[in-house]
Amino acid sequence: MTRRFYLSFLVLLWFGCGALPQAQTAPVSKNSPASANATDVTIGMSAVPLYGPWKFTVGDSPLDPATHAPVWALPSFDDSKWETMDLRPKEGATHPISGEPGYVPGWTTKGHPGYWGYGWYRIRVHLNAQPGQQLALAGPSDVDDAFEVFANGSLVGSFGDFSSKPPVVYYGQPTIFPLQAVENTTRTANAQSPSQDPSALVIAFRVWMEPNTLESSRDPGGLHGPPVFGDAKAVRFEFLVRWLQLMQAYAGAPIEAALYLLLALGAFSLIFFDRTDRVYLWIGAVFLVFAANFAVSLLGDLTTVLGIVTASVINAFLVSLALAGYVMVWWVWFGLRRPTWLPWVAAAMALPLTLATVLGEDLWFTAVPHPVSAFFHILSLFLRLVYMGLLFWVVYQGIRIHGVDGWLALPPVILSGIGRFTTELTVLGISLVMFPFGVQFTLANMASLALALVLAVLLLRRLIMSLRKQRQMALDVKQAQEVQQVILPLARMTLPGLTIESEYRPALEVGGDFFQIIPHPTDGSLLIVAGDVAGKGLKAGMLVALLVGAIRTAVRFNSDPRVVLRELNNRLIGRGDAQATCLALHIAADGAATLVNAGHLPPYLNDEPLAMEGTLPLGMVADPQLSTLCFKLKETDRLVLISDGIVEARDADGHLFGFERARNLIRTAITAADVAAAAQKFGQEDDISVISVTCTPVLEPALT
Repeated sequence: MTRRFYLSFLVLLWFGCGALPQAQTAPVSKNSPASANATDVTIGMSAVPLYGPWKFTVGDSPLDPATHAPVWALPSFDDSKWETMDLRPKEGATHPISGEPGYVPGWTTKGHPGYWGYGWYRIRVHLNAQPGQQLALAGPSDVDDAFEVFANGSLVGSFGDFSSKPPVVYYGQPTIFPLQAVENTTRTANAQSPSQDPSALVIAFRVWMEPNTLESSRDPGGLHGPPVFGDAKAVRFEFLVRWLQLMQAYAGAPIEAALYLLLALGAFSLIFFDRTDRVYLWIGAVFLVFAANFAVSLLGDLTTVLGIVTASVINAFLVSLALAGYVMVWWVWFGLRRPTWLPWVAAAMALPLTLATVLGEDLWFTAVPHPVSAFFHILSLFLRLVYMGLLFWVVYQGIRIHGVDGWLALPPVILSGIGRFTTELTVLGISLVMFPFGVQFTLANMASLALALVLAVLLLRRLIMSLRKQRQMALDVKQAQEVQQVILPLARMTLPGLTIESEYRPALEVGGDFFQIIPHPTDGSLLIVAGDVAGKGLKAGMLVALLVGAIRTAVRFNSDPRVVLRELNNRLIGRGDAQATCLALHIAADGAATLVNAGHLPPYLNDEPLAMEGTLPLGMVADPQLSTLCFKLKETDRLVLISDGIVEARDADGHLFGFERARNLIRTAITAADVAAAAQKFGQEDDISVISVTCTPVLEPALT
């Protein structure tokens, strides 16, 4: 069927049912032979609300010894001494919670204040219907809290599970019960009792009310509206209209559930923009708990999947979880570290608060006496106040540390507090409930929507600030990269008797490898210093800049490799985890070479690694033991210095490049760039640097 058909059907159902011909109820003559309290009903293609007169009493019926049926449901039972009750609502009366029209106050306002338990309603109806006509009965629009309905002593249905004691109750929903077809509606003129009158129908409701309903509802007790009786088709239309009214009343719940679900997904997605900010995960989790809370409430209001007890337990747990999570949201939001016990206390309080909330609602009144339940309710109030105290303390710290950002957190914390104390505010007379367009809108709803709006704005603001910081960091990294490129030597340098090539490929934008190639201005010697600082990224790059400056400063006074490395060690010592492997190579004009090493990979001379003792990196001890090797370079000798990024390269299967591949690569590669490119292609994981020094013939001027 098309969408237009469904819309048309709902419109006709909504407006057309009110135009159906209504059954006529005639006043009963005082001389009626059947009963002075009977109602005459003429059934056409219509339905009639059974306003009364109803007979009512508190307590429960004894059982018939033979049939085990409730005696008070039998047509022959004499209810003349029961109270008379009318279920006709006042004009404009609506349900205080759902906003449904036609609300009638319960038995607590009609002489039975503070009573909970069983109550019975009976009405005697005289039918004037067509033989064989199908009849039905729609249950009252609202009942506290469960009921069974009988027709002439036979059970025709129930709302709630009466197989257990006490009965399992659900949140009020529309009900409909088919009745047997009419066989004979001719009234016997001299019938003295309903059992002798085939036109008489006795309808009886056995109602059960929970003790906690006395505190959670206004004017509680029994039936809050008349059942509707009549032709089965007309009654079913009335039943469908009531469902539409109920769904309209609770239409806000799925909207709020969907809103918080979208906010949760949005908060979780923000982690992709800033993976370092854990607040997005915390606030996404809290939003998800809020969405689950609304979903559970909706499931309880519109289905019988969850009983009131089960729904209350789940909601109590979710609310406790949300409060603990909310404390963590602001704890992480402001980056607090002290006191360290506060997050643990917030988490540990969730379970006691759940138990106190559940036990404080008289849900297990058969096992938990009311005074004990009252104690747990006070405990629940105390724990909620403690949570709010923790929240306000965290926000106070945020205001003290962050100023304006802390003040922005105050409105959502206040709104959260309003949502957590709606029951207590209702007791104080603060119970703002509106029904715009027939939709329930409470103080808690307003606080919840305002909270969602404020948090969404704050999240957006935090994201914008985070993106700005990331852009600034990216700019800083780019500038550091430019500085690092400036301080690197030329890729190729030619000196008398030497050709030097270098290649540097950082794993990230800014690398931790460094080297300097410094020719002496007068004696023709050359100093090469190469190393690798611990770590990667901007921090490593800043440390590289420090070391390069130290190298340049030290060489101005003394180019001895030992002196240079000891100066670098002095710069690193006492700087926490600032450490670096490093070697310094001094090559004199005649080819005499002095190599001093501090934990770095030894160079390769003519494809063979130089044998040197292992030593600690710089920055670990104040007076390091340096490994020293002296040798002489001859013409055509080739010396290659590499960083550990070559040997630690790893392919897609996890295999290391290793020393054997590095040795073969140095043997076959022509240039330093070839060595670096091969290792990078294999699978770069760390910074790669290569320096190649080749001894070349020194051209002498021709004799004239």
